[in-house]
Amino acid sequence: MRKTLLTSVLLFTTVMLTAQATQKPPLHGKNWMAITGKPLAATAGSMVFQQGGNAVDAACAMLAATCTMWDVLSWGGETQAIIYNPKTGKVIGINALGVAPTGATPEFFKSKGYQFPPEYGPLAAVTPGTVGGIIHMLSEYGTMSLKQVLAPAMDLAAGYPIDAQTANSIERGKERIKQWPYSKKVLLPHLGQKREAPEAGEIFVQQDLLNTLKKLVEAEQTALKNKKTRKQALQAAYDRFYKGDIADEFVRGAQEQGGLITKEDLANWKVKEEVPSMINYKGIDVYKLTQWTQGPSMLQALNIVENFDLKKMGYNSPQYINTIYQSMSLAFADRDFYYGDPAFAPTPQPMSGLLSKGYAKQRAALINPEKNNALITPGDPYPFEGRTNPYNEQIKQWNLEMDSTGKRNFVPAHDSTVTAKAELEAYMDRLWRGTTSVEAADKDGWVVSITPSGGWLPATIAGNTGIGMSQRMQSFVLDPVINPFNVVAPGKRPRVTLTPSMALKDGKPYLSFAVQGGDTQDQNLLQFFLNMVEFGMTVQQASEAENINTNQLWLSLGGTKMKDRKPRAGDLLLSARTPEPTREALKKMGYKLSFGQRTSGPINAIFIDRKHNSLWGGSSNNGEDYGIGW
Repeated sequence: MRKTLLTSVLLFTTVMLTAQATQKPPLHGKNWMAITGKPLAATAGSMVFQQGGNAVDAACAMLAATCTMWDVLSWGGETQAIIYNPKTGKVIGINALGVAPTGATPEFFKSKGYQFPPEYGPLAAVTPGTVGGIIHMLSEYGTMSLKQVLAPAMDLAAGYPIDAQTANSIERGKERIKQWPYSKKVLLPHLGQKREAPEAGEIFVQQDLLNTLKKLVEAEQTALKNKKTRKQALQAAYDRFYKGDIADEFVRGAQEQGGLITKEDLANWKVKEEVPSMINYKGIDVYKLTQWTQGPSMLQALNIVENFDLKKMGYNSPQYINTIYQSMSLAFADRDFYYGDPAFAPTPQPMSGLLSKGYAKQRAALINPEKNNALITPGDPYPFEGRTNPYNEQIKQWNLEMDSTGKRNFVPAHDSTVTAKAELEAYMDRLWRGTTSVEAADKDGWVVSITPSGGWLPATIAGNTGIGMSQRMQSFVLDPVINPFNVVAPGKRPRVTLTPSMALKDGKPYLSFAVQGGDTQDQNLLQFFLNMVEFGMTVQQASEAENINTNQLWLSLGGTKMKDRKPRAGDLLLSARTPEPTREALKKMGYKLSFGQRTSGPINAIFIDRKHNSLWGGSSNNGEDYGIGW
């Protein structure tokens, strides 16, 4: 009787949730849609659209604006993008992630007492990628000049009313900021006063950054005056940043503060284009960037859950949560061992095996319907592509010691506070402040999804450039036992958490979606996608819907010791509104529960409505993320 009642309650809850009003209204547009992490940055995208730009132009304008507003990233960070090109019908992957600099070896970091590269400071920096990413996307797929696209960001750099979240983040991190002279100069305008950071609403000026952006535009405009083509002019701006006087000052400032980046590192770096990873889920083609990101883990999880009747289980029922949790744990175990920069892998990574339906069925058989499987390890996908796994013995050594004696954040340290708040409050604060996402679409069929990051607060600013350096080096490992494909090496890209997403239906764009939040990104995006496809939610309802988060994975960010990163089996974040019967059922399954008021992302997404020939925008109710449509 109790089981029947609980099932009825869960089915009723599912029906009510799919019909409920949202806290934010959905966005609607006929001509274009622009969504990102700050309202002012979304306005930058709308300005470019109104001037006749396409979705690529608008996305680049939003990216430039969010970097200028430190949301939470800077111009020295990294950019990962997926673009749908309506002229070719192809989905394109953009890899604008920096690389480890000269001298960045396991021996170097171990000599300094690290078990992982550091979280903060100049030694945490890979080479900057976002500038190159913006210029490349504009050159290949945009229509406007760099001058036009950077105009909103330059206005912001000249002075904008800073928001409370960013201003307070600077104040919280000010003791670390004071270690770096150029960061102190830019970020602490009230040095020596009780509050040294800007106040909310204060006009925050970044003159050094403005000068750098002016130099990029100057290089482009000078080339145009000299009768160069649009692409050649954009390349001139690119070269000035990576090979010219901007590079000189960036490298000087980085090395003065103890960094490793050289002029050769900048000059040798290039943006890469790729064919994204893709699987088909019940007739929908889902695209992610390849194994230098964690993106394929969501594709693996979709392949696994395809073996179960999720709709019958009911949205966020104990059975559903247990299935989703273990599916993600299985996919993350493979991510943690097999993913890394394919250009540097010791042998070709078994990605076709990892993404095969046969392998997913084998992994799905490991899910225990009665309790959490705490002993999940990497699987063996090699037979599914006709190869023998050269790492079978190493996987046996894979250290999965689960520390259940204490709590650990579900989020990277850069996205949480440095105050003495309770862990849950720190987690919630991260949801308001984290790495951003950018979504854009237009009436001509261009669709863009970007998850940029790096150079977050507190950041080391490189000399007088105004540019905060990346901290992505910490996503490498130093011990090949953890992951033989992701060991740090000069010129190598770390395996990142950053994971834009796109889905096509009947060969046409269906969804573009992304989210902030370190290791939680593909967890939240998986559930968002299932909310729409399995439970019939609108894009706004799916963006706001309650998600779960697992901690049964190796953390990609935060902490320089093994104990900081090890998986915690059964750690589960739930919504505070989770019914008591569900809580009790999950406890009996072996889960250790934490609760949050908002567990929905924050996800930003665009749904392309083929029936009505319109665009729907969705943006989670977690923070300042929102957009504009027309």
